[in-house]
Amino acid sequence: MIDYDCLPQTLKDFIFYLEVVLGKSKSTVYEYILDLENFFRYMKLLKSGEKQAGLRDVSIHDLDIAFIASISVKDIYDYLYYCREKRGNGSRSIARKMSSLRTYFKYMTQRMHLLSSNPMENIETPSLPKTLPKYLSLEESTELLAAVKKSRRDYAILTLFLNCGMRLAELVSLNLADVKNEYAVITGKGNKQRTIHLNPACREALNDYILHERPREGLKDPEALFISRNKSRISRRAVQNVVEKYLNLAGLGDKNLSTHKLRHTAATLMHRYGHVDIRVLQEILGHENLGTTQIYTHVDSETIKEASLNNPLSGMKRKQP
Repeated sequence: MIDYDCLPQTLKDFIFYLEVVLGKSKSTVYEYILDLENFFRYMKLLKSGEKQAGLRDVSIHDLDIAFIASISVKDIYDYLYYCREKRGNGSRSIARKMSSLRTYFKYMTQRMHLLSSNPMENIETPSLPKTLPKYLSLEESTELLAAVKKSRRDYAILTLFLNCGMRLAELVSLNLADVKNEYAVITGKGNKQRTIHLNPACREALNDYILHERPREGLKDPEALFISRNKSRISRRAVQNVVEKYLNLAGLGDKNLSTHKLRHTAATLMHRYGHVDIRVLQEILGHENLGTTQIYTHVDSETIKEASLNNPLSGMKRKQP
């Protein structure tokens, strides 16, 4: 939870901008504020010369525009060095922090016109290592679903992940009214809605759960599709526990997978076996940029092997002299 009383007015106004104007989710806003809190705490230590103090002990509620305007490019580089060398942050973590800073200073200069210059304007984001996304094979996906013996709810959750490629937050936020026959309305990032088709497996799993297992009385959130044991909307942590539980039961616990990796799996299976066009896949996954979708359409090792064997020169042998 964000303690608004400990934040300066400039950050409170920024939170309002993120939530209302940009439509960012609460979890995304929380990450922004954590990044900015740590940044400004470090800036106060840096400019006071008390580098030995702990960041948690530094108060930023009295931060004013004059102090923010005094932050230079060199100060930001000093902070990034601190994140990498002292806190052990990797490239992805630093890139996220820089994204938060970039959005904030752009807001302060271009939206609010409270700063005359943007210290983040010419600072480059570190290049990120390109790695193939982890995912389950078709056989492993089948084994994961087969590991669910009793819970209709858990089976429906895994089925939606593996067939629809939805995000964790999207699944948790689903309401009963969002499911309409062969379609479901999903609320994605930035509160943007999209409609996805529910294939027979999804429809059967959902109908089975709704008719035979979903509680009908005493609900704390009667609109929620997936209900927890205490009859409230299921939490993200609970869904993560569900996925982890059945990965272990299926003997897949050592693959270091998560709910997001099931999203990778759905996209990979649709692209490889369903031959889904990348732009259609972009719409299904709710990506704004096509480039984001392309990481899901990686070429797997079996396809590479098949392509190599199909080369007309693959059977060629050196002629003996």
